[in-house]
Amino acid sequence: MVIKQLHLKHKGGFYLYRVHQPKVQKLVNGYSTLQNYLDKMFSECPHFYFQYGPRGSALKLKLDFDIKAINGHEVSSLAGFGLDEELGSAHMKVQKFMLEKDDKTIAVEIPLWMEPSELGPLDGIFQAKDPVTGHIDVLRIEDGKIWVWDYKPGARKEVYASTQVFFYALMLSQRTGISLDNFRCGYFDREVAFVFKPTIIQKHSPIQSFV
Repeated sequence: MVIKQLHLKHKGGFYLYRVHQPKVQKLVNGYSTLQNYLDKMFSECPHFYFQYGPRGSALKLKLDFDIKAINGHEVSSLAGFGLDEELGSAHMKVQKFMLEKDDKTIAVEIPLWMEPSELGPLDGIFQAKDPVTGHIDVLRIEDGKIWVWDYKPGARKEVYASTQVFFYALMLSQRTGISLDNFRCGYFDREVAFVFKPTIIQKHSPIQSFV
């Protein structure tokens, strides 16, 4: 089986978790815990976490990162090709094309979560008693780094996308034990990609940030 998949019925809708197994085996050298995590989510995903807790996609909090806009980025070109496909939503078409045609994309709609006790230096940045959950749109291995990507139609207008993707990277770092230094983040549409290195902000104020 080249692509392994699982339908997830989680809060907010249905998610199609898909992993390209040959590419995982080829690209995740040095990241064995990432490979183990991707495999375990087919049988050990704590689905109950995703039914009642806050979702990362609903996070309304602006954190400061050194974000660079790149016109014509590779992921934008891939998104354009995907959107030209005939069937499915925009997200599904982009994800399907990248997973099947892009040699760096290893998985889509990856489920992940983080307990409030795992926030570390970010403890208190938002008030949530339940685990925060999310699904990574696109996971790629680029130049030895783990890239967490979110497809955002109209990316230039996004206000909180960087915070959302940052927390996804932080969640995956917690779940795999891989240092955040090995992660990079980005969000994109068919024209532009916004990229940054995830960095924990040491100073913050408690904010109720979920809707």
